[in-house]
Amino acid sequence: MLVKLTPPTVTDLLATSAWFPVLDHTAQHRVLDDLREVDLPPGSALCRRGDTPVHWFGAIEGLLKWTVTSDDGRSVTLGGLSAGSWFGEGTLLRGTPRTADIIALRPSRVALMPMETFEWLHATQRSFDHFLLRQINERMHWFLGNFTAHHLLDTDSQVARALAGLFHPWLHPGSDPHLQVSQEEIANLSGVSRQRCNAALKRLEAAGLLEIEYGGITVTHLEGLRHRVE
Repeated sequence: MLVKLTPPTVTDLLATSAWFPVLDHTAQHRVLDDLREVDLPPGSALCRRGDTPVHWFGAIEGLLKWTVTSDDGRSVTLGGLSAGSWFGEGTLLRGTPRTADIIALRPSRVALMPMETFEWLHATQRSFDHFLLRQINERMHWFLGNFTAHHLLDTDSQVARALAGLFHPWLHPGSDPHLQVSQEEIANLSGVSRQRCNAALKRLEAAGLLEIEYGGITVTHLEGLRHRVE
């Protein structure tokens, strides 16, 4: 008998987020009242470079990419954003236009917190400030690690690191082991060519760390991937 899974809700996202359970009750009620959600089909944009920031975002379901595209059409993917991810705080705190696009890679649902609510939490909830500090520090540490990886790690380890990053326990706590991403997207995340990425994925599969499938991959040994880049 097949069991029909209930799609995750905004309440589910909040309950598993590091910041929401430690807010006081007044703040929790305001967040619940102010949040709304949006559905994104694959290929659609949650926001674009140059947009004025008006929301903080939380991924309820699906997978998105954080990417920058040059005027001549070249692009670089800075990272993936999976279920459980909260993002966009840097732009809100700086008060400047967005510098990247957020694009859905598969059908996705995203919670939108109005900027006014975000700023109110920032001004009144010490626990929320602690979360933001940890969040920004974790993201900066990850990007510094990426810079090091591109200079010191071999191709297999760079690809392993990019995949393991989609399961970061703080930044992306709700990832599904099956990732509906193309090998080209994984190459972008890894900072290597598509050909080198494809070869690395096959070697990682042979090592029992993942399975390459039509339309994506399934991570079968997450700790093994993380061990490759420690």
